[in-house]
Amino acid sequence: MEKYSPKLKIHTQEITHDQKNITAESGQKNVTLTCQASNNNITAVKWSRADLGDEYVLLYRDDHVESDKQHPSFVNRVDLEDRQMKDGDVSLILKDVKINDTGTYECRVFQRRPNREKRANLKNPPISSISLRVVDPPGE
Repeated sequence: MEKYSPKLKIHTQEITHDQKNITAESGQKNVTLTCQASNNNITAVKWSRADLGDEYVLLYRDDHVESDKQHPSFVNRVDLEDRQMKDGDVSLILKDVKINDTGTYECRVFQRRPNREKRANLKNPPISSISLRVVDPPGE
């Protein structure tokens, strides 16, 4: 039983994005990290993981994957589930799952706004946050 402490202050913050927990096995062929956006003029999608610093998991814009700052461990292992982003589906497929893929992934979308200059603010807040835990397969 917890004791009440008058000195303990709890600050709450409204979380406006989905948070999910997923467990996958090392060696698993694919795992899908789901992310759903409103489908209004999506111009880019960025999947990141905080522990990667400036490098990202996937940046998709102008109909292709940008690879200049993509973390080397994700090259040729990630893609959008639907590059057309129909109905706002910007889910990420992670192929050939590895133990080192464990971490918290964040999905951000960038949308063209009418009557605004075309510039992407890559600091948009995430719309989805997924904690992926990769474990060894049973018996290993």
